[in-house]
Amino acid sequence: MGQPLDDAALDTIFRAARTYNGYHDTPVTEADVRAIYDLVKMGPTSANQQPARFVWLLDQAGRDKLADCASEGNADKIRNAPAAVVIGMDEDFHEQLPWLFPHTDAKSWFTGSEAARRESAFRNSTLQGAYFIIAARALGWDTGPMSGFDADKVQAAFFPDQPKVKVNFISTLGKGDAETIFDRSPRPDFETFNRIG
Repeated sequence: MGQPLDDAALDTIFRAARTYNGYHDTPVTEADVRAIYDLVKMGPTSANQQPARFVWLLDQAGRDKLADCASEGNADKIRNAPAAVVIGMDEDFHEQLPWLFPHTDAKSWFTGSEAARRESAFRNSTLQGAYFIIAARALGWDTGPMSGFDADKVQAAFFPDQPKVKVNFISTLGKGDAETIFDRSPRPDFETFNRIG
């Protein structure tokens, strides 16, 4: 049975963590992103679908290519970050279920229903994108997840030969520069959006 994390860990992952608009020049290496992914893949997805497809952009050419797909307000953030990530989703994830979820014929649950696959891929790749943010924070990195991009351009740039892999969202990655963040926006208390029973 798991034990509660201490306050320092909770601060790192949630309470003191922020979304960054700029970073220090500390490089992000392949070993770093492999360590992040090794945590991400352990997070739960429905029937272990694992539909997220990550493209890790560690060189300037890759980040420039992504920046060219982004809105004006996001382009410079991407170009100037040490790394960026495209979080995609495979709408044909069910083809992998025979080995990812061998307990039963889960592939048949999605065969013949593109709508069901699309909904499930979106839901579960979004979960995996959130695991990416948490894993990066847990390993001492900061992120800048964002919308504000042309999905068709991202598709053409990063998944040109994978028509069933669609972009979900994108993010920057690095050691955040505290000078680039805004004051924290309000967070609702429990009673605002919750009820019991």
